Amino acid sequence: MATALNRAVRTPLLYFFILGDVLGAGVYILVGQVAAQSGGAVWLPLLVALIMATLTAASYAELATKYPRAGGSSHYVTRALGPAAGSLIGFCMLAAGVVSVGALARGFAGDYLRALVELPTTAVIVVFLTALALLNIRGIKESLGANAVATVIELGGLVLIIVLGAWVMLRGDADPARLTEIGTPEHGVVGATLAGAVLAFYSFVGFETSANLAEEVTDPRRSYPRALFGALFTAGIVYVLIGVVASAAVPTDRLAASSGPLLEVVRLAGGVPDRLFSVIALVAVANGALLTGIMSSRLAYGMARDGLLPAVLARVLPGRRTPWVAILATSAVSLVLALTGEVAALAETLVLLLLIVFTAVNITVLLLRRDPGDARDHFRVPLPVPVLALISCLFLFTRIEAAIWLRGLILVALGVLLGAANHLRRKDRPRKKSRPGDLTDEKAASTTGPAPEIF
Repeated sequence: MATALNRAVRTPLLYFFILGDVLGAGVYILVGQVAAQSGGAVWLPLLVALIMATLTAASYAELATKYPRAGGSSHYVTRALGPAAGSLIGFCMLAAGVVSVGALARGFAGDYLRALVELPTTAVIVVFLTALALLNIRGIKESLGANAVATVIELGGLVLIIVLGAWVMLRGDADPARLTEIGTPEHGVVGATLAGAVLAFYSFVGFETSANLAEEVTDPRRSYPRALFGALFTAGIVYVLIGVVASAAVPTDRLAASSGPLLEVVRLAGGVPDRLFSVIALVAVANGALLTGIMSSRLAYGMARDGLLPAVLARVLPGRRTPWVAILATSAVSLVLALTGEVAALAETLVLLLLIVFTAVNITVLLLRRDPGDARDHFRVPLPVPVLALISCLFLFTRIEAAIWLRGLILVALGVLLGAANHLRRKDRPRKKSRPGDLTDEKAASTTGPAPEIF
Protein backbone atom coordinates (compact mmCIF):
# COMPACT_ATOMS: atom_id res chain seq x y z
CA MET A 1 0.00 0.00 0.00
CA ALA A 2 1.39 3.38 -1.00
CA THR A 3 1.72 5.94 1.73
CA ALA A 4 1.97 9.72 1.87
CA LEU A 5 3.94 9.41 5.11
CA ASN A 6 7.49 8.16 5.46
CA ARG A 7 7.86 4.48 6.45
CA ALA A 8 10.91 4.92 8.67
CA VAL A 9 9.89 3.24 11.96
CA ARG A 10 11.32 -0.20 12.77
CA THR A 11 10.58 -2.44 15.77
CA PRO A 12 13.12 -0.91 18.22
CA LEU A 13 11.93 2.65 17.51
CA LEU A 14 8.29 1.56 17.83
CA TYR A 15 9.05 -0.23 21.12
CA PHE A 16 10.68 2.89 22.52
CA PHE A 17 7.78 4.99 21.19
CA ILE A 18 5.23 2.94 23.12
CA LEU A 19 7.40 2.49 26.21
CA GLY A 20 8.27 6.19 26.27
CA ASP A 21 4.63 7.20 25.94
CA VAL A 22 3.53 4.85 28.71
CA LEU A 23 6.39 5.64 31.10
CA GLY A 24 6.55 9.33 30.34
CA ALA A 25 3.33 10.52 31.90
CA GLY A 26 1.31 9.10 34.76
CA VAL A 27 3.84 7.48 37.03
CA TYR A 28 5.84 10.70 37.47
CA ILE A 29 2.76 12.80 38.15
CA LEU A 30 -0.21 10.70 39.27
CA VAL A 31 1.21 8.24 41.83
CA GLY A 32 0.29 10.62 44.63
CA GLN A 33 -3.25 11.09 43.36
CA VAL A 34 -3.68 7.32 43.06
CA ALA A 35 -2.62 7.10 46.72
CA ALA A 36 -5.25 9.70 47.62
CA GLN A 37 -7.93 7.60 45.93
CA SER A 38 -6.83 4.12 47.03
CA GLY A 39 -4.74 4.40 50.19
CA GLY A 40 -1.24 3.05 50.73
CA ALA A 41 -1.47 0.04 48.37
CA VAL A 42 -0.68 2.07 45.24
CA TRP A 43 0.67 -1.03 43.49
CA LEU A 44 -2.76 -2.70 43.39
CA PRO A 45 -4.68 -0.21 41.22
CA LEU A 46 -1.59 0.01 38.99
CA LEU A 47 -1.73 -3.76 38.48
CA VAL A 48 -5.49 -3.72 37.83
CA ALA A 49 -5.07 -0.90 35.31
CA LEU A 50 -2.28 -2.83 33.53
CA ILE A 51 -4.47 -5.92 33.10
CA MET A 52 -7.35 -3.86 31.74
CA ALA A 53 -5.08 -1.92 29.39
CA THR A 54 -3.48 -5.10 28.03
CA LEU A 55 -6.88 -6.55 27.08
CA THR A 56 -7.71 -3.53 24.94
CA ALA A 57 -4.14 -3.36 23.61
CA ALA A 58 -4.70 -6.80 22.08
CA SER A 59 -7.62 -5.40 20.06
CA TYR A 60 -5.39 -2.59 18.83
CA ALA A 61 -2.73 -5.12 17.84
CA GLU A 62 -5.20 -6.90 15.55
CA LEU A 63 -6.64 -3.74 13.99
CA ALA A 64 -3.33 -1.89 13.55
CA THR A 65 -1.79 -4.85 11.69
CA LYS A 66 -4.99 -5.42 9.70
CA TYR A 67 -5.45 -1.75 8.73
CA PRO A 68 -2.06 0.01 9.06
CA ARG A 69 -3.41 3.54 8.67
CA ALA A 70 -2.63 6.87 10.32
CA GLY A 71 -6.27 7.37 11.35
CA GLY A 72 -6.08 4.62 13.96
CA SER A 73 -9.28 4.11 15.95
CA SER A 74 -11.21 6.56 13.78
CA HIS A 75 -10.36 4.60 10.64
CA TYR A 76 -11.29 1.26 12.22
CA VAL A 77 -14.66 2.47 13.46
CA THR A 78 -15.40 4.17 10.13
CA ARG A 79 -14.91 0.86 8.34
CA ALA A 80 -17.16 -0.99 10.78
CA LEU A 81 -19.88 1.54 11.59
CA GLY A 82 -19.62 4.32 9.02
CA PRO A 83 -18.27 7.88 8.90
CA ALA A 84 -20.60 9.31 11.56
CA ALA A 85 -19.38 6.84 14.20
CA GLY A 86 -15.82 7.21 12.93
CA SER A 87 -16.06 10.97 13.29
CA LEU A 88 -17.29 10.67 16.88
CA ILE A 89 -14.59 8.19 17.94
CA GLY A 90 -11.88 10.06 16.08
CA PHE A 91 -12.93 13.29 17.76
CA CYS A 92 -12.90 11.61 21.20
CA MET A 93 -9.42 10.22 20.53
CA LEU A 94 -8.24 13.56 19.22
CA ALA A 95 -9.71 15.34 22.24
CA ALA A 96 -8.02 12.81 24.54
CA GLY A 97 -4.70 13.46 22.83
CA VAL A 98 -4.79 17.23 23.10
CA VAL A 99 -6.11 16.99 26.69
CA SER A 100 -3.20 14.68 27.56
CA VAL A 101 -0.63 17.04 26.07
CA GLY A 102 -2.23 19.89 27.99
CA ALA A 103 -2.04 17.92 31.24
CA LEU A 104 1.60 17.04 30.65
CA ALA A 105 2.46 20.65 29.82
CA ARG A 106 1.01 21.69 33.19
CA GLY A 107 2.88 18.83 34.86
CA PHE A 108 6.11 20.02 33.24
CA ALA A 109 5.61 23.46 34.79
CA GLY A 110 4.97 21.98 38.27
CA ASP A 111 7.10 20.91 41.24
CA TYR A 112 9.78 19.17 39.19
CA LEU A 113 10.64 22.37 37.32
CA ARG A 114 10.31 24.49 40.46
CA ALA A 115 12.99 22.32 42.08
CA LEU A 116 15.34 23.76 39.44
CA VAL A 117 14.12 27.29 38.79
CA GLU A 118 11.15 29.57 39.41
CA LEU A 119 9.59 30.64 36.11
CA PRO A 120 6.14 31.94 35.14
CA THR A 121 3.88 28.95 34.46
CA THR A 122 2.31 30.51 31.37
CA ALA A 123 5.66 31.24 29.74
CA VAL A 124 6.93 27.72 30.46
CA ILE A 125 3.85 26.13 28.89
CA VAL A 126 4.05 28.28 25.75
CA VAL A 127 7.76 27.63 25.16
CA PHE A 128 7.39 23.94 25.99
CA LEU A 129 4.56 23.27 23.52
CA THR A 130 6.17 25.39 20.79
CA ALA A 131 9.42 23.41 21.03
CA LEU A 132 7.57 20.09 20.84
CA ALA A 133 5.59 21.21 17.78
CA LEU A 134 8.78 22.24 15.96
CA LEU A 135 10.44 18.90 16.70
CA ASN A 136 7.33 17.08 15.47
CA ILE A 137 7.37 19.09 12.23
CA ARG A 138 11.08 18.36 11.78
CA GLY A 139 10.34 14.67 11.10
CA ILE A 140 9.12 11.37 12.52
CA LYS A 141 12.59 9.78 12.50
CA GLU A 142 14.09 12.75 14.35
CA SER A 143 11.19 12.79 16.82
CA LEU A 144 11.48 9.09 17.58
CA GLY A 145 15.25 9.33 17.81
CA ALA A 146 14.81 11.98 20.52
CA ASN A 147 12.19 9.73 22.12
CA ALA A 148 14.56 6.75 22.27
CA VAL A 149 17.16 8.82 24.14
CA ALA A 150 14.51 10.31 26.45
CA THR A 151 13.01 6.88 27.15
CA VAL A 152 16.37 5.50 28.26
CA ILE A 153 16.76 8.51 30.58
CA GLU A 154 13.28 8.21 32.08
CA LEU A 155 13.57 4.44 32.49
CA GLY A 156 16.87 5.05 34.26
CA GLY A 157 15.11 7.54 36.53
CA LEU A 158 12.45 5.01 37.45
CA VAL A 159 15.04 2.32 38.13
CA LEU A 160 16.80 4.87 40.36
CA ILE A 161 13.55 5.37 42.29
CA ILE A 162 13.15 1.62 42.74
CA VAL A 163 16.72 1.32 44.04
CA LEU A 164 16.37 4.32 46.38
CA GLY A 165 13.02 3.09 47.68
CA ALA A 166 14.46 -0.36 48.29
CA TRP A 167 17.36 1.28 50.17
CA VAL A 168 14.92 3.16 52.41
CA MET A 169 13.13 -0.12 53.12
CA LEU A 170 16.37 -2.05 53.84
CA ARG A 171 17.65 0.54 56.30
CA GLY A 172 14.38 0.32 58.24
CA ASP A 173 12.97 3.79 57.47
CA ALA A 174 9.94 2.52 55.53
CA ASP A 175 6.62 1.09 56.63
CA PRO A 176 5.82 -2.06 54.60
CA ALA A 177 2.45 -2.30 56.36
CA ARG A 178 1.22 0.50 54.07
CA LEU A 179 1.40 -1.94 51.15
CA THR A 180 -1.74 -3.64 52.46
CA GLU A 181 -3.64 -0.47 53.34
CA ILE A 182 -6.47 -0.46 50.81
CA GLY A 183 -9.36 1.94 51.18
CA THR A 184 -10.06 5.51 52.22
CA PRO A 185 -12.78 7.19 54.28
CA GLU A 186 -14.67 7.81 51.01
CA HIS A 187 -14.23 4.31 49.49
CA GLY A 188 -14.14 0.73 50.72
CA VAL A 189 -11.57 -1.79 49.52
CA VAL A 190 -13.16 -2.52 46.14
CA GLY A 191 -14.26 1.07 45.55
CA ALA A 192 -10.83 2.46 46.45
CA THR A 193 -9.03 -0.01 44.21
CA LEU A 194 -11.23 0.80 41.24
CA ALA A 195 -11.15 4.56 41.87
CA GLY A 196 -7.36 4.37 41.86
CA ALA A 197 -7.41 2.13 38.79
CA VAL A 198 -9.33 4.78 36.84
CA LEU A 199 -6.54 7.27 37.48
CA ALA A 200 -3.81 4.63 37.08
CA PHE A 201 -5.32 3.71 33.72
CA TYR A 202 -3.97 7.05 32.51
CA SER A 203 -0.48 5.75 33.20
CA PHE A 204 -0.87 2.93 30.65
CA VAL A 205 -2.89 4.54 27.88
CA GLY A 206 0.11 5.51 25.79
CA PHE A 207 -0.20 2.25 23.86
CA GLU A 208 -3.16 3.43 21.76
CA THR A 209 -1.22 6.34 20.31
CA SER A 210 1.01 3.89 18.45
CA ALA A 211 -1.89 2.72 16.24
CA ASN A 212 -1.75 6.09 14.50
CA LEU A 213 1.90 5.45 13.68
CA ALA A 214 1.22 2.15 11.87
CA GLU A 215 1.39 3.81 8.45
CA GLU A 216 4.97 4.89 9.20
CA VAL A 217 6.10 1.43 10.41
CA THR A 218 8.17 -0.55 7.92
CA ASP A 219 6.56 -3.94 8.74
CA PRO A 220 3.43 -3.42 10.90
CA ARG A 221 2.41 -7.11 10.96
CA ARG A 222 5.71 -8.19 12.48
CA SER A 223 6.79 -5.12 14.41
CA TYR A 224 3.60 -3.84 16.01
CA PRO A 225 2.58 -6.76 18.29
CA ARG A 226 6.17 -7.31 19.44
CA ALA A 227 6.72 -3.66 20.27
CA LEU A 228 3.28 -3.22 21.86
CA PHE A 229 3.25 -6.16 24.26
CA GLY A 230 6.97 -5.86 25.00
CA ALA A 231 6.55 -2.23 26.01
CA LEU A 232 3.47 -2.91 28.15
CA PHE A 233 5.21 -5.79 29.93
CA THR A 234 8.25 -3.62 30.65
CA ALA A 235 6.13 -0.71 31.88
CA GLY A 236 3.98 -3.00 34.02
CA ILE A 237 6.95 -4.42 35.92
CA VAL A 238 8.43 -0.97 36.49
CA TYR A 239 5.11 0.56 37.59
CA VAL A 240 4.25 -2.14 40.11
CA LEU A 241 7.73 -1.88 41.65
CA ILE A 242 7.40 1.92 41.77
CA GLY A 243 4.05 1.54 43.51
CA VAL A 244 5.59 -0.78 46.10
CA VAL A 245 8.61 1.34 46.99
CA ALA A 246 6.76 4.69 46.91
CA SER A 247 4.00 3.38 49.18
CA ALA A 248 6.37 1.79 51.65
CA ALA A 249 8.86 4.67 51.78
CA VAL A 250 6.58 7.73 51.80
CA PRO A 251 3.64 8.31 54.16
CA THR A 252 0.39 8.14 52.19
CA ASP A 253 -0.76 11.67 53.07
CA ARG A 254 2.60 13.13 52.02
CA LEU A 255 2.54 11.17 48.76
CA ALA A 256 -1.02 12.29 48.04
CA ALA A 257 -0.20 15.97 48.62
CA SER A 258 2.73 16.17 46.18
CA SER A 259 2.62 17.03 42.47
CA GLY A 260 6.12 15.51 42.23
CA PRO A 261 5.50 12.31 44.24
CA LEU A 262 8.61 10.41 43.16
CA LEU A 263 10.72 13.35 44.28
CA GLU A 264 9.54 12.54 47.81
CA VAL A 265 11.24 9.13 47.57
CA VAL A 266 14.48 10.80 46.48
CA ARG A 267 14.36 13.23 49.40
CA LEU A 268 13.75 10.48 51.95
CA ALA A 269 16.55 8.30 50.57
CA GLY A 270 19.12 11.11 50.45
CA GLY A 271 22.35 11.06 48.47
CA VAL A 272 20.78 12.12 45.17
CA PRO A 273 20.33 15.83 44.49
CA ASP A 274 16.73 16.94 43.93
CA ARG A 275 17.88 18.81 40.85
CA LEU A 276 19.24 15.68 39.14
CA PHE A 277 16.04 13.70 39.55
CA SER A 278 13.94 16.72 38.61
CA VAL A 279 15.78 16.88 35.27
CA ILE A 280 15.06 13.18 34.67
CA ALA A 281 11.38 13.67 35.53
CA LEU A 282 11.11 16.66 33.21
CA VAL A 283 12.61 14.64 30.36
CA ALA A 284 10.00 11.93 31.02
CA VAL A 285 7.08 14.35 31.03
CA ALA A 286 8.36 16.12 27.90
CA ASN A 287 8.77 12.78 26.14
CA GLY A 288 5.18 11.78 26.93
CA ALA A 289 3.93 15.09 25.59
CA LEU A 290 6.00 14.73 22.40
CA LEU A 291 4.68 11.25 21.64
CA THR A 292 1.07 12.12 22.38
CA GLY A 293 1.47 15.20 20.20
CA ILE A 294 2.71 12.95 17.38
CA MET A 295 -0.38 10.76 17.79
CA SER A 296 -2.79 13.71 17.84
CA SER A 297 -1.36 15.22 14.69
CA ARG A 298 -1.36 11.88 12.81
CA LEU A 299 -4.94 11.22 13.87
CA ALA A 300 -6.06 14.66 12.69
CA TYR A 301 -4.18 14.04 9.43
CA GLY A 302 -5.79 10.61 8.99
CA MET A 303 -9.29 11.91 9.73
CA ALA A 304 -8.83 14.77 7.26
CA ARG A 305 -7.66 12.33 4.61
CA ASP A 306 -10.74 10.16 5.27
CA GLY A 307 -12.94 13.23 4.79
CA LEU A 308 -13.90 13.53 8.49
CA LEU A 309 -12.08 16.81 9.21
CA PRO A 310 -11.22 19.82 7.01
CA ALA A 311 -8.94 18.78 4.13
CA VAL A 312 -6.35 21.42 5.06
CA LEU A 313 -5.29 19.20 7.99
CA ALA A 314 -4.10 16.57 5.49
CA ARG A 315 -1.41 18.84 4.07
CA VAL A 316 2.10 17.37 4.29
CA LEU A 317 5.32 19.38 4.41
CA PRO A 318 7.33 18.75 1.21
CA GLY A 319 10.61 17.01 1.85
CA ARG A 320 9.91 16.32 5.52
CA ARG A 321 6.59 14.58 4.78
CA THR A 322 5.13 15.53 8.14
CA PRO A 323 1.52 16.76 8.61
CA TRP A 324 2.49 20.30 9.57
CA VAL A 325 -0.98 21.88 9.59
CA ALA A 326 -2.34 19.12 11.83
CA ILE A 327 0.65 19.53 14.16
CA LEU A 328 0.10 23.28 14.52
CA ALA A 329 -3.66 22.90 15.01
CA THR A 330 -3.47 20.21 17.71
CA SER A 331 -0.64 22.02 19.50
CA ALA A 332 -2.71 25.21 19.63
CA VAL A 333 -5.67 23.43 21.25
CA SER A 334 -3.36 21.74 23.80
CA LEU A 335 -1.95 25.17 24.65
CA VAL A 336 -5.41 26.54 25.43
CA LEU A 337 -6.24 23.53 27.63
CA ALA A 338 -2.90 23.70 29.46
CA LEU A 339 -3.46 27.36 30.30
CA THR A 340 -7.00 26.82 31.60
CA GLY A 341 -7.08 23.37 33.28
CA GLU A 342 -5.60 21.42 36.19
CA VAL A 343 -3.68 18.14 35.88
CA ALA A 344 -6.07 15.87 37.83
CA ALA A 345 -9.21 17.15 36.08
CA LEU A 346 -7.55 16.87 32.67
CA ALA A 347 -6.33 13.33 33.41
CA GLU A 348 -9.75 12.07 34.54
CA THR A 349 -11.43 13.66 31.51
CA LEU A 350 -8.84 11.94 29.32
CA VAL A 351 -9.65 8.54 30.86
CA LEU A 352 -13.38 9.01 30.16
CA LEU A 353 -12.71 9.93 26.53
CA LEU A 354 -10.38 6.97 26.09
CA LEU A 355 -12.89 4.57 27.62
CA ILE A 356 -15.37 5.69 24.95
CA VAL A 357 -12.74 5.09 22.26
CA PHE A 358 -11.66 1.73 23.72
CA THR A 359 -15.26 0.53 23.95
CA ALA A 360 -15.78 1.34 20.27
CA VAL A 361 -12.49 -0.31 19.26
CA ASN A 362 -13.33 -3.51 21.14
CA ILE A 363 -16.74 -3.63 19.44
CA THR A 364 -15.11 -2.90 16.08
CA VAL A 365 -12.59 -5.74 16.31
CA LEU A 366 -15.55 -8.12 16.79
CA LEU A 367 -17.54 -6.64 13.90
CA LEU A 368 -14.61 -6.80 11.47
CA ARG A 369 -13.50 -10.36 12.26
CA ARG A 370 -14.49 -11.60 8.79
CA ASP A 371 -13.11 -8.63 6.88
CA PRO A 372 -9.77 -9.59 5.27
CA GLY A 373 -8.43 -6.06 5.80
CA ASP A 374 -5.56 -4.31 4.02
CA ALA A 375 -2.96 -6.90 5.06
CA ARG A 376 -3.15 -10.57 4.09
CA ASP A 377 -1.39 -11.87 7.19
CA HIS A 378 -2.13 -9.94 10.35
CA PHE A 379 -2.10 -10.48 14.11
CA ARG A 380 -5.28 -12.13 15.36
CA VAL A 381 -6.36 -11.98 19.00
CA PRO A 382 -8.40 -14.83 20.60
CA LEU A 383 -12.12 -13.99 20.61
CA PRO A 384 -12.59 -13.90 24.43
CA VAL A 385 -9.97 -11.16 24.82
CA PRO A 386 -11.88 -8.27 23.14
CA VAL A 387 -15.03 -9.45 24.92
CA LEU A 388 -13.28 -9.20 28.30
CA ALA A 389 -11.77 -5.88 27.25
CA LEU A 390 -15.22 -4.54 26.40
CA ILE A 391 -16.59 -5.67 29.78
CA SER A 392 -13.69 -4.01 31.61
CA CYS A 393 -14.28 -0.72 29.79
CA LEU A 394 -17.99 -0.76 30.56
CA PHE A 395 -17.21 -1.47 34.21
CA LEU A 396 -14.71 1.38 34.45
CA PHE A 397 -17.41 3.75 33.18
CA THR A 398 -19.26 3.17 36.45
CA ARG A 399 -16.29 4.52 38.42
CA ILE A 400 -16.19 7.92 36.70
CA GLU A 401 -17.45 10.77 38.89
CA ALA A 402 -20.43 12.89 37.85
CA ALA A 403 -18.40 16.09 37.42
CA ILE A 404 -16.03 14.33 35.01
CA TRP A 405 -18.98 12.92 33.07
CA LEU A 406 -20.36 16.43 32.66
CA ARG A 407 -17.06 17.82 31.36
CA GLY A 408 -16.46 14.83 29.11
CA LEU A 409 -19.95 14.74 27.66
CA ILE A 410 -19.57 18.34 26.51
CA LEU A 411 -16.65 17.18 24.37
CA VAL A 412 -18.58 14.10 23.25
CA ALA A 413 -21.46 16.35 22.18
CA LEU A 414 -19.05 18.24 19.92
CA GLY A 415 -18.00 14.90 18.46
CA VAL A 416 -21.65 13.97 17.85
CA LEU A 417 -22.18 17.25 15.99
CA LEU A 418 -19.09 16.55 13.86
CA GLY A 419 -20.38 13.06 13.09
CA ALA A 420 -23.81 14.36 12.16
CA ALA A 421 -22.31 17.03 9.90
CA ASN A 422 -20.15 14.47 8.10
CA HIS A 423 -23.12 12.14 7.70
CA LEU A 424 -25.28 14.88 6.17
CA ARG A 425 -22.51 16.07 3.84
CA ARG A 426 -21.86 12.58 2.57
CA LYS A 427 -25.58 11.95 2.21
CA ASP A 428 -26.01 15.14 0.16
CA ARG A 429 -22.94 14.49 -1.99
CA PRO A 430 -23.98 13.69 -5.60
CA ARG A 431 -23.56 10.02 -6.38
CA LYS A 432 -21.77 9.16 -9.61
CA LYS A 433 -22.51 6.08 -11.60
CA SER A 434 -19.61 3.71 -11.34
CA ARG A 435 -17.65 2.95 -14.45
CA PRO A 436 -15.00 0.32 -15.08
CA GLY A 437 -11.80 1.41 -13.34
CA ASP A 438 -13.56 3.73 -10.86
CA LEU A 439 -12.86 3.32 -7.16
CA THR A 440 -15.74 2.36 -4.91
CA ASP A 441 -16.26 4.37 -1.75
CA GLU A 442 -14.67 1.60 0.28
CA LYS A 443 -11.63 1.38 -1.96
CA ALA A 444 -11.33 5.13 -2.09
CA ALA A 445 -11.19 5.19 1.68
CA SER A 446 -8.15 2.93 1.59
CA THR A 447 -6.12 5.15 -0.70
CA THR A 448 -3.71 7.66 0.75
CA GLY A 449 -4.37 10.78 -1.25
CA PRO A 450 -5.84 13.86 0.44
CA ALA A 451 -9.55 13.61 1.17
CA PRO A 452 -12.00 15.75 -0.80
CA GLU A 453 -12.67 19.04 0.90
CA ILE A 454 -16.03 18.67 2.63
CA PHE A 455 -15.83 21.62 5.02
